[in-house]
Amino acid sequence: MTQRLLFEERVLFSPNLPEAVNQLLQQAVAASHAEKPLAEKLFKQAQQLDPGCLQTYFALYKFYFYQGRLQEAEREVLAGLNQAARQGNFPADFRQLAGQAGEWDMYASDTALFYLYTLKALAFIKLRQDLADEARAVLAAMEILDPQDKSGASVIMQLSAALEPEAA
Repeated sequence: MTQRLLFEERVLFSPNLPEAVNQLLQQAVAASHAEKPLAEKLFKQAQQLDPGCLQTYFALYKFYFYQGRLQEAEREVLAGLNQAARQGNFPADFRQLAGQAGEWDMYASDTALFYLYTLKALAFIKLRQDLADEARAVLAAMEILDPQDKSGASVIMQLSAALEPEAA
């Protein structure tokens, strides 16, 4: 039965996701192309059901991003960063966290890794908003927090560098 359910799911968010949250997220994903208002409602219901579930922030920021709703995507990214920092007992502000990088192992838990991936999303959103200086500040912190590039932030760094105007 479990095997059949895995094939019916549109997205595998996390193996540890509470079943009720997963059902809402799966319904939201199914509705996300044809019924965007319903999808948004379902994503938000999943988040309200379990505000500590980091995957709900991921789902919402991706949903908003793909619709070009960048301010809302940024809001969810920031909320996800704050929630991950609470759960991981480290500073939510990436600048403060980078300044204390020696005190934290950002590869030690799924929560810390979620923070890194979400911080990468923030940098990409900033680039899409034409806020290159803010994106570069995030990426500078990523170089400190993720020296092994486990989040893949180097791709966003390359994009940012390619978008920089050439020196005159």
